[in-house]
Amino acid sequence: MDIILPNSIERILLDEATIQQRVQQMADIISTDYAGLRNEEFLLVGVLKGSFIFMADLARRLTVPHRVDFIALSSYEDSAAATGAVRMIMDTRADVARRHVLIVEDIVDTGYTLQYLYRIFGARQPASLRTAVLLSKPDRREVEVTVDYLGFQIPDVWVVGYGLDYADRFRTLPYIAMLKPSVYEK
Repeated sequence: MDIILPNSIERILLDEATIQQRVQQMADIISTDYAGLRNEEFLLVGVLKGSFIFMADLARRLTVPHRVDFIALSSYEDSAAATGAVRMIMDTRADVARRHVLIVEDIVDTGYTLQYLYRIFGARQPASLRTAVLLSKPDRREVEVTVDYLGFQIPDVWVVGYGLDYADRFRTLPYIAMLKPSVYEK
């Protein structure tokens, strides 16, 4: 069956089957690493909006008890490119102190967002703090951050689908695709 791509898409970078296979592998590793914990001890924290599909698929595949919570972040419009300024616009409902926290993020490029999350959540005294990131763009890294569970490394291209967007479009595509540069270089 041929997939008809939206006009703005250049090509599929990661197809649905490849993504699902890797998410299962990540869930297996995470389940092994967190085996033996009780439900209230292991908390997945998804970063909205981009991680929502990845988080749902990952959480459903975990074999260890866990809870799910979300945060939402925003970059300061005028200064983000120069300084990596990030602010939280929605915090978790759950207390993270003494819990094993797994931050679930869609993509890490410059590293500023993950650096911010490590600082904020680290100060809340979790039992442990790790990250599960679907995509990494190492060529864009400006600050070094630790990614404990990584799905895929990708080149420095604009990607959409599987939660990732351009102008709040393309999030629900079941694959990850490269956006045509003509779309975002207007």
